[in-house]
Amino acid sequence: MMITVWKLSLVHLSIVFSFSCCFCNHVTVEDYSDIPVIAKYFTTKGRYEEVNPYLIADILAVNTSTLRPPSAQCRQIHLTAIIRHGTRYPTTKNVKKMRKLYEHVQRNASGEESWLRELQTQWRMWYTDDMDGRLVQKGVDDHRHLAMRLSKLFPSLISEQNLRGGLIKFITSSKHRCVNSTLAFKSGLTELWNIQDQEFDHAENDALMRFFDHCSKFVEDVDNNPSALSEVDNFKKGPEMERVQQKIADRLRVPYNTITDDMAEAAFYLCAYEFAIKTVNSPWCQLFDEVDAQVLEYANDLKQFWKRAYGYDINSKSSCILFHDLFARLDKAVNEIKSDQQVSEVVTVQVGHAETLLPLLTLLGFFKDNDALTSKNYATQTQRSFRTSRMLPYAANLLLVLYDCGAGDLRLQPLLNEHSVTFPGLTGQQDSMPLYQDVKEHYKDLLGGCDFETECKLFD
Repeated sequence: MMITVWKLSLVHLSIVFSFSCCFCNHVTVEDYSDIPVIAKYFTTKGRYEEVNPYLIADILAVNTSTLRPPSAQCRQIHLTAIIRHGTRYPTTKNVKKMRKLYEHVQRNASGEESWLRELQTQWRMWYTDDMDGRLVQKGVDDHRHLAMRLSKLFPSLISEQNLRGGLIKFITSSKHRCVNSTLAFKSGLTELWNIQDQEFDHAENDALMRFFDHCSKFVEDVDNNPSALSEVDNFKKGPEMERVQQKIADRLRVPYNTITDDMAEAAFYLCAYEFAIKTVNSPWCQLFDEVDAQVLEYANDLKQFWKRAYGYDINSKSSCILFHDLFARLDKAVNEIKSDQQVSEVVTVQVGHAETLLPLLTLLGFFKDNDALTSKNYATQTQRSFRTSRMLPYAANLLLVLYDCGAGDLRLQPLLNEHSVTFPGLTGQQDSMPLYQDVKEHYKDLLGGCDFETECKLFD
């Protein structure tokens, strides 16, 4: 397992992003009244603020009511945070699709609507191939502000003393957007406590944070297998998507056959990126109503379901290495507490991708509906729990908080995107904060098995 350790300072971060305001003093976000109606359907391209609207008024607001230990004696002893990178530019693949749509609109669209005139005379295709998924300034702020909020939510764990004492560990994927998100998270803490005399390491570990690249069975059977996404392809050819494409063609006054499903998706993501990156309600958003957005959200949910979640067993099993790493950290903290030792790793911050979080959430059993998502059951899935818009916005995070409530009463609380959630299948009086031993019992089959090497091996 190759791990690269970096020692990068706040000064380096400032150079990377070239911002000169030294983390401007004000942290309250403007009340953006011009939010696109369809913003809550932007799937993995959505803002964190759409999942937590209260942050629009105050980006550092925390909801302490999510933490309700069973007694006043309970104290937090360990936190593991698995976090998706912040807001980013589109990938080169998406930029090419956007450019193709833009050129089509420039050449062929007609009409007198103000939004269309703006697209044809004022808006310019400013996305370039070399942006390729890099973190934007909003993505820096996503992680900087998240760090500050979590320090308010868990002040005994995310503290200056623990940071300076090396009790907070940072691990990241090697991708630039993840490394820079990690730097931004650290800078949020160093700014908060005005730390200028010390630097803090982070480790790059792709085996842990990009496990999907290292799982041969997943790569062969799903990632590089065109037929694995047949349900997605069928939905894109189906009546719901066809209607969306026709409505876009009608609004642009171009022939139906000139608007492909790729163009519909490109227009939707142009609206999403313009809003996430620049907080602009773009004229591209005028190509969709709420019904259209729900269809496009489902198309992406379908893709995520079959490629990263419940569609195939190997999708979740590819995260076995991260699952075991997580419980090994928790066990270590538990054993140290039981031995009356100081917990040696009070906080672990692990920064990865949507593709890191979703398989793990699936392995743990979160957001599993009664029926699989397919190309044929869109109409019956309107109330589904599997919604990436709510699960996986930029800076999405799974938090696992370990509590010591005295006399061997150890409890574990999961939170997703700063909201309390319950472990699927674990119910009772304290279902939001069950006994740690009950959690381990619930997942005993995975803890006793789920071997990454075995699950990911390709058999002849």
